Amino acid sequence: MATSSGQMRLAVLGAGKMGGILIDAFLKHKLLPPKNIVATVHFSDLERKNASTPPFSVGTDNRAAVQKADVVLLCVKPQTVGAVVDEIALDLDERKLLISVAASVPTEFIEAHLKKKVPVIRAMPNTPAMVGEGVTALTKGKFATEKHIEMARKLFGAVGKTVVVDEKNMDAITGLSASGPAFIYIILESLAEGGVKAGLSRDLATMLAAQTALGAAKVALETGDHPALLKDMVTTPAGCTIDGILELEEGGLRVTLIKAVVRAAQRAKELLLKSDGV
Repeated sequence: MATSSGQMRLAVLGAGKMGGILIDAFLKHKLLPPKNIVATVHFSDLERKNASTPPFSVGTDNRAAVQKADVVLLCVKPQTVGAVVDEIALDLDERKLLISVAASVPTEFIEAHLKKKVPVIRAMPNTPAMVGEGVTALTKGKFATEKHIEMARKLFGAVGKTVVVDEKNMDAITGLSASGPAFIYIILESLAEGGVKAGLSRDLATMLAAQTALGAAKVALETGDHPALLKDMVTTPAGCTIDGILELEEGGLRVTLIKAVVRAAQRAKELLLKSDGV
């Protein structure tokens, strides 16, 4: 395998939503030259892409893409992982790295379909990768080494932060960081609606809500302080913030968000059952 990211040849199987986000980010951050990327899509996707020809190679032949690659990024739906891995198994060996971003599918499942000692890494990125602010959880299969993890960290580090975790935590991470952006967007939309109700224009309210969330998140990351402590810093006795917090508590926002993450994590386990044909 090529150790330099600039020399690495990458195949992206399933250049749909997440696959497309990752390719665009890799190119934007100049992690790979376009000539080193080969992507595959369904015929219908290919027809749509033909409207604006991408700077990298796009086709429908998974095996041909894998044969030319050092690293294979598997971005297909969980239910089709088994079939795609079966299709490309003959073209994979210990010299190639297979990274799967399919939600819920464990490395053991992929290794069982490969029936050989191919290094496999399971990754769970999220959509803020499109602006370089994603977070990707990584875990390695039984044939992957620390060098393989470092290669994966180089790739996903170009689109945000990376964390290496035990595989048992991946479904919880799916429910929190992979589904989480959708929850945050609902909160942003609601904050903006409150601003509109209070008399602000929609554009101004949306900008204020988004920048406030961005700033608050940055404070939490850079200080490392517990969110409860940071909340108390904003909340003055008998002030406006505590009245707003009272409304949030009465509306059950805290419990609802906790339940949303837990439910999304449970759904991730259900996707695993479907991907295994159950």
